[in-house]
Amino acid sequence: MTFYKPIQQARRVLDQQYHTPLTIEDLSREVALSPYYLIRVFKRTYKQTPHQYLVQRRIAKAKELLRTTDLPITEICLAVGFESLGSFSALFRKLAGISPSAYRSCVQTHPDPKPAYIPLCVCVSHGIEDHLDR
Repeated sequence: MTFYKPIQQARRVLDQQYHTPLTIEDLSREVALSPYYLIRVFKRTYKQTPHQYLVQRRIAKAKELLRTTDLPITEICLAVGFESLGSFSALFRKLAGISPSAYRSCVQTHPDPKPAYIPLCVCVSHGIEDHLDR
């Protein structure tokens, strides 16, 4: 699968600036595409809108911080780019299935096993990008 360069750039911006306030207008200016076209092509490429990807990225980083630090949940919420603890908690529960505090308790008693290795041939055949360069 070939990726349209501005869409790859948009994803990189979201990956690098997930903790900052980003609007679709900011992102579209960054990659020189109209907001509506950016949303449409991003969704066709990554099967989710830029906003959905951003929320997923923020929650993934929050999970990492919950596993690896003792920071209060409010600080984690702000560190990953959410402005409201309520919306952070609701979105975390929606995506993870449990609250942030329950997640922290669970991972402290049952640490994650070593991540599974995915062979390069499988990554290429399924369009999975290599994330080792981050």
